[in-house]
Amino acid sequence: MRLLVFGRTGQVATELARRLPPGISARFLSRAEADLADPAACAAAVAGAGADAVINAAAWTAVDAAEAEEAAATVVNGAAPAAMARACAARGLPFLQVSTDYVFDGSGEAPRRPDEPVAPLSAYGRSKLAGEAGVRAAGGVHAILRTSWVFSAHGTNFVKTMLRLAQTRDRLTVVGDQHGGPTPAAAIADALLVMATALAEGRGTPGTHHFAGAPDTTWAGFAREILAQAGRRVLVQDIPTSAWPTPARRPANSRLDCSSLAAAFGIPRPDWRPGLADVLTELGARP
Repeated sequence: MRLLVFGRTGQVATELARRLPPGISARFLSRAEADLADPAACAAAVAGAGADAVINAAAWTAVDAAEAEEAAATVVNGAAPAAMARACAARGLPFLQVSTDYVFDGSGEAPRRPDEPVAPLSAYGRSKLAGEAGVRAAGGVHAILRTSWVFSAHGTNFVKTMLRLAQTRDRLTVVGDQHGGPTPAAAIADALLVMATALAEGRGTPGTHHFAGAPDTTWAGFAREILAQAGRRVLVQDIPTSAWPTPARRPANSRLDCSSLAAAFGIPRPDWRPGLADVLTELGARP
């Protein structure tokens, strides 16, 4: 099977390249080859790829910057995936889009199901929701995979930030009233590969699914586990979201109900703690 993957250096794209199983080849498109700010170019890349399935692992991920640049973020996260999906639909190719828990408003305490109402709090969330709508409207075989709190040994993420801060501080204040599931990028890559294979072979259940690591925790709880596994004796103090203001509002409840993915593709929620251990080992951060 041949995959076309939008993205090359991001967390998920990097892990996809590293984790391709025998029998699957992939072409990874950099920004120079397919700029998501140019949706027509993305559609043209699909048309000329000769792929069996397409994965979009590229996105505008600067959540706070999107507040001041919502139009640009919406082109990248909304119009570009929609153009990819239309090109895939025209050729009968499955299209997989990575989305986010930020499409929800974060109310309540129960894990959110894929079919529950959406109401993003931020420009980033609205831009990703626009992408979801465009993918669905394209009318082709597709899967939208909403995930949360992605981490890896690559790029910028919470794990690397905590390790950097712990080098010079003996106490960290971390938000303790936002709840969600940290998710290893490696696990997301594995899930996408299983889903792409199934959809290309006419198996599985297309549509919107959730995928997040277990157990659910808070950012402060995540920080404690990072520092404990890294052997750093740094105190983590919980603070409320109100004490850490950011341009973009974050959902307080990012818990995701992932049962539909298990039923549709046989993919269970991964325990994020062994995934964290792998990332810390790769970073040389374990004692």
